[in-house]
Amino acid sequence: MIDHTLLKPEAMADEVERLCKEARQYGFFSVCVTSSWVSRCRDLLRGSRVKVCCVVGFPLGAMDFRSKAYETREAIANGADEIDMVINIGALKSGDLLLVEKDVRAVVQAARDKVTKVILETGLLTDEEKVTACQICKKAGATFVKTSTGFVKSSIATEADIALMRKTVGPRMGVKASGGVRSMADAKKMIAAGATRIGTSSGIAIVTGGEGKGY
Repeated sequence: MIDHTLLKPEAMADEVERLCKEARQYGFFSVCVTSSWVSRCRDLLRGSRVKVCCVVGFPLGAMDFRSKAYETREAIANGADEIDMVINIGALKSGDLLLVEKDVRAVVQAARDKVTKVILETGLLTDEEKVTACQICKKAGATFVKTSTGFVKSSIATEADIALMRKTVGPRMGVKASGGVRSMADAKKMIAAGATRIGTSSGIAIVTGGEGKGY
């Protein structure tokens, strides 16, 4: 259930290689990286069951929807299996719900049959905005909704947010908990609340009980 994550801007090639090696070793579901590392991860993970997840419109979400669609197509062409896009937070908070839907739908369509996760950045939203965002993502055909980029201090995954997201999207859509999930206890709380995927740079610590260096 873990997306083994390395998204810091100063990430280096040796760290990406270690990320992929660890993902193979521990059987993580995917590695989650920025688009410049997708082809490298594809090559490093060839022959394994580990997926390559790529972030799009990251971390702000304020890009034009056509840019996000282009980034999605390029990421998939380079080997991405899943796309984690950041929603247009400003449009959502401004009440421009048509633009929010257009933004999500553009990425879903560009991804075609690939898994698409929409990052809501829950720490910047009211509960009403979280519900609205989830409804839009479901309507636009996204596969998952996700709590956070991890780049906003207030956006840590909480049981309350996961439960609200799960209640809104129903039982079939995915819910990804990301931001501040650093231990097995944290992960278990998120899963109990309704999460079906965990995004974390502390994957090894979670599965080993605290051993292993995070990112």
